[in-house]
Amino acid sequence: VQLQASGGGLVQAGGSLRLSCAASGNIFSINDMGWYRQAPGKQRELVATITSVGSTYYQNSVKGRFTISRDSAENTVYLQMNSLKPEDTAVYYCNAHLIMSPERGLRLPNFWGQGTQVTVSS
Repeated sequence: VQLQASGGGLVQAGGSLRLSCAASGNIFSINDMGWYRQAPGKQRELVATITSVGSTYYQNSVKGRFTISRDSAENTVYLQMNSLKPEDTAVYYCNAHLIMSPERGLRLPNFWGQGTQVTVSS
């Protein structure tokens, strides 16, 4: 089982990037999915989450600029980032609550993918 994140890169302030994170392996279903970020010298922080029915939550600093979405058929979560600012520079991590076997109660409630670097230049 893994979460594979992609889409990071270097962009100028005001630009856009789209991050993707695909879950693969023996997964029955996925509950919440989300994106977190960690800037140098800072703690990891929540950016946005989306439930299995599409309810979303955003950190105040990204509201109106970032959009989280998911393709449940593809077990993939996206983060569209517009109007990027230098303070958005960080390593972005995806996170998911994975259900492996509901009948056996097997789940991975806090599963992390590898990070993808986002750098916004001023």
